[in-house]
Amino acid sequence: MSDLLGKLRGLRSQAGVAAAPARKAVPADLRRLLSTRQRHGGTLPSAQDRHVPGLEIAPGLCLVETLYEWPAPPAVLDVRFAKIDAPIARERLLHFDTETTGLAGGTGTRAFMIGAADWVGTRLRLRQLTITSLSAESAMLRHFAGWLDTETVLVSYNGKCYDAPLLATRYRLARLANPLAGLLHVDLVHPVRRRWKGAWENCRLATTERQLLGVVREDDLPGAEAPAAWLSYLRGGPATNLRRVGEHNAQDLKSLAGVLRYMEGMGSVGPLTPALSPGEAEGEGAHGGKPQYFALA
Repeated sequence: MSDLLGKLRGLRSQAGVAAAPARKAVPADLRRLLSTRQRHGGTLPSAQDRHVPGLEIAPGLCLVETLYEWPAPPAVLDVRFAKIDAPIARERLLHFDTETTGLAGGTGTRAFMIGAADWVGTRLRLRQLTITSLSAESAMLRHFAGWLDTETVLVSYNGKCYDAPLLATRYRLARLANPLAGLLHVDLVHPVRRRWKGAWENCRLATTERQLLGVVREDDLPGAEAPAAWLSYLRGGPATNLRRVGEHNAQDLKSLAGVLRYMEGMGSVGPLTPALSPGEAEGEGAHGGKPQYFALA
């Protein structure tokens, strides 16, 4: 084949025909853009709605921080319902939840959003880290690690089996120390299952918050659609559903705080119901959503 090409070039030279210029390789990022253009019928998606909430604290990493007036648990919590004998101070609690690129876990799954809620006095502080590029993952992991110390008590819903192992894998792949290792962890799904498995249709967080807190989500983006929302944004699509992922994550965190408060006082309090006035139900910060509040019935 090489001999034939050489002869053809010689014939072109003798005939005075210039050789065709070599084709330049198309850069990978341009190939992705062209692929996106083809999928969208020849036109690139509009960039008019690319706004991701929050402050960009590092290239490709956005932080949203919001303070809410929220019914606080006692200053010292009795968590024997979670099979932890020692009482826990409220300020040690860090409720956390991740939004990821897949629900099966594994090495190929990464978190593109980490949400956390803790108590600043008697106000609930919600913080969310969102990456808008793959290269920002290490910065997100480092920033989240700064929210933890050896006294932190993690609070999650199925986080022992999913969120914590997934983050441990991402820290290992990033060659960073895992800040969750060795921390006390209150996983609320286990006491909920012990008490209500068989009585409810399931023990998912959406069911638990509805049964215990009276929360009924409206226009909520299901967690299963979160991976598609983020990948669509990376490919140049609008941020509409990515913002809805943030709203979903924020409600998960608020529900974690509500369920923990309910479980801690179980047996001495009634169900929690919406109670604050519209003026009291205003969160301060960049999240922009209308929070739901709960107080004793």
